[in-house]
Amino acid sequence: MPLKVAVQMDPLEAVNIEGDTTFLMLLNAQERGHELFVYTPERLAMEDGRVTARGRSVTVQAVNGEHAKFGPWEVRDLASFDVILLRQDPPFDMAYITSTHFLDKVHPATLVVNNPTEVRNAPEKLFVTDFPGVQPPTLITADVEAIYDFRARHGDIVLKPLYGLGGSGVARLLADDPNLDAMLDLHRGISREPVIAQKFLPAVSKGDKRILLVDGEPVGGINRVPKKGQIRSNLAVGGTAEAVELSARDLELCAIIGPELKRRGLMFVGIDVIGDYMTEINVTSPTGAQALKRFSGIDATAIMWDRIEQIRATA
Repeated sequence: MPLKVAVQMDPLEAVNIEGDTTFLMLLNAQERGHELFVYTPERLAMEDGRVTARGRSVTVQAVNGEHAKFGPWEVRDLASFDVILLRQDPPFDMAYITSTHFLDKVHPATLVVNNPTEVRNAPEKLFVTDFPGVQPPTLITADVEAIYDFRARHGDIVLKPLYGLGGSGVARLLADDPNLDAMLDLHRGISREPVIAQKFLPAVSKGDKRILLVDGEPVGGINRVPKKGQIRSNLAVGGTAEAVELSARDLELCAIIGPELKRRGLMFVGIDVIGDYMTEINVTSPTGAQALKRFSGIDATAIMWDRIEQIRATA
């Protein structure tokens, strides 16, 4: 049965249709006959407990520059939809958190993917700490002395913002690098939040795997290889995607976290794996589905819609 689907996302007009995972979700939904309505998070409103969004109905096509045809602006009650996709990109700031509180008002009668309560409770670089043994040595703190002590014990480290995205602000600092104070000053100038220090993993030169899971089950992965001499492998900063098979360790990591993802209603998730270690569990707007489809033929968003349709059919 056709579903009424709302998508909370960054402006659809600006997406890269050849790489954007949300766009692939829209295409798949449309092909299945579902009705699409898109809005940006700043157009949410709540009055007397009723949550609305000002947005537009849309049809999509895989044609650059003509990928979206919008209807007129209108205000819709979010409780009138069958499904809402929570897909805006981080930063995971108070505006993001507030939007999850709004969506809590309609979920689960309207199925929100991913569950907004659990998105709020699972910050991507913190959630992974719930699973002992999956991470490399990791410190999260704003204490400068603790960071220096961590580097003294582990040598080369990677420093990154706690709530960043796309590789922004990530830097490798050697054991004797004199720039640690300057990097910490930069982070403090941007926010008051703690930073993450992680033991540097030489295996990153061979790539950083993005593995996609649907309802707790791995569906496939791609390898993102950094430019020569770089450590950031994110596609947004110049990393190159390539096909990859999931290793026994990859599957072991997925088996460790999968049941908890399913229990929390975190249906569409991307994890980052370097060597034998998981570095992040991405629950806000995981990417990589288009590259996975190109390399393997596996469409993770189609698998996601299969699961959503099963849930709505039994609601």
